[in-house]
Amino acid sequence: MSPITILLVVIVAFFAGMEGILDQWQFHQPLVACTLIGIVTGYPTEGILLGGSLQMIALGWANIGAAVAPDAALASVASAIIMVLALSGGSADSTTAVNASIALAIPLSVAGLFLTMIARTLATGMVHAMDQAAERADFGAIERWQFAGIVMQGLRIAIPAAALCVIPAEAVTNALNAMPAWLSGGMAVGGGMVAAVGYAMVINMMATKEVWPFFALGFVLAAISQLTLIALGAIGVSLALIYLGLKELATQGGGAGGSGDPLGDILNNY
Repeated sequence: MSPITILLVVIVAFFAGMEGILDQWQFHQPLVACTLIGIVTGYPTEGILLGGSLQMIALGWANIGAAVAPDAALASVASAIIMVLALSGGSADSTTAVNASIALAIPLSVAGLFLTMIARTLATGMVHAMDQAAERADFGAIERWQFAGIVMQGLRIAIPAAALCVIPAEAVTNALNAMPAWLSGGMAVGGGMVAAVGYAMVINMMATKEVWPFFALGFVLAAISQLTLIALGAIGVSLALIYLGLKELATQGGGAGGSGDPLGDILNNY
């Protein structure tokens, strides 16, 4: 990579790290981070393919109580850089590079938890410093510590990204080419499976008897080859608006009982 490209990649990684905490512009989401890295490195198509696949996995990642979800920011940035290095080496095709990067995303996301633990441990000291500043009514110091904490989160991803960028592209390509066929094939199968697992985790959290009919209807509509993704999206939005309209109507005029959920009331009668 050229110095300008490395700088742009590090900037994307820095914003992805900050957004892992801020959640304002969603730069840490795989679809956004991988696409941006693909654009700045000259591989936008591969970046979108990798980001879309990883996004299916990350759909089911969420912080629940004290359990911290895998680090989507590091997984997205690091796997995208590895993909770019493999492609720039010249001997790895797009499919092999993307599949290998998808397979590496899970261990990278788990490794990111270690960096998250370090950052949050350091942030504890910053919070105590902010408490002391609050006792002195030093609001400027509080803001400075706040910005320092956010910058630290950005460096948590930017530093590993910069380290990966200096790895010779030939080394990554040779490592991918050295993999036997059974391993590369297994990575391709595993990459497809983890996307399904991500969907399954989301379904497990959302599953209710009211939404199962929509789930089944989606499978039926997806089997119609004439329907494009835009058409399926329009159908989904329309069904959601119909459902919300029925729910609002039941809430306003449902004085004679009912839960306010029209589909739920219908299903409860069976």
